[in-house]
Amino acid sequence: MKVRKIITIVDETLIEGGREVSPSARTAVVAAIIDNPWAGQGFVDDLSAGIDAVASDLGALLAPRVIEALGAPLEAYGKAAIIGLNGEIEHGSAIIHTLKFGDHFRKAANASTLLPAVEKRGPAGVAFDIPLKHFTDATIRSHHQSFEVRIADAPHPHEILIALAGAAQGRPQQRLAALSTEL
Repeated sequence: MKVRKIITIVDETLIEGGREVSPSARTAVVAAIIDNPWAGQGFVDDLSAGIDAVASDLGALLAPRVIEALGAPLEAYGKAAIIGLNGEIEHGSAIIHTLKFGDHFRKAANASTLLPAVEKRGPAGVAFDIPLKHFTDATIRSHHQSFEVRIADAPHPHEILIALAGAAQGRPQQRLAALSTEL
């Protein structure tokens, strides 16, 4: 696996809706820009060799960095695969929709739910939203949120941007009733 760069973003919201957020709401994203393991091969029927070469190592690289950057216990998480213009959506999906990748984050966060995801093909600098949900109960509405990311020089046409995101809380100032109140 060839990693061109790693980007870490930490967002801390101190005021939401005109009111103080206490403790502040923290979200961290760590993205790796890698060469697409299927670049230049045309249509590849069996993606397993590329998955085996990249997915586990990439999950092991990113997961602890998100936990460290967050600097607080994780409560919500998500993932993203942004594929350069010469790749297929399936290339990104092949990497992030495998336990070889996602289990590194679940184990690091003591999580049990599936990671929500976004896959998108685009040019360098394309904006994308990483969906986040609660790490042990996907029905907890306060933790359904998204975080917008844009990396100015990635992905190049032959690259894939793979990102993990974590939040230390749900949405700041959330006021929706529990889902059970509607059942």
